[in-house]
Amino acid sequence: QVQLVESGGGLVQAGESLRLSCAASGRIFNINDMGWYRQAPGKQRELVARIRSGGNTNYAESVKGRFTISRDNAKNTVALQMNTLKPEDTAVYYCNIRIITTDYWGQGTQVTVSS
Repeated sequence: QVQLVESGGGLVQAGESLRLSCAASGRIFNINDMGWYRQAPGKQRELVARIRSGGNTNYAESVKGRFTISRDNAKNTVALQMNTLKPEDTAVYYCNIRIITTDYWGQGTQVTVSS
């Protein structure tokens, strides 16, 4: 089994920063993509940022220039640095990893940005 443990969520004011971290453990080998998704109340879960095993990244248009995703392959961790947060970034953020064709998810961490 694979377990993902997230940390770093919280309540901040608009313009402030947060850093989310996710550590994967268990039967892990050859992680392909690592990423972060989010789900706001009443909305579908959406991709925030993704980083491939080779380091290529892609971001949602709404977070480009403000968020940065990074990974440490030796430690099986992925992080999301979120700067200049906006109220519309408020959501539950989920860590995701893909091993071959199987997706694994974290339990989610709440990010709330007040105006």
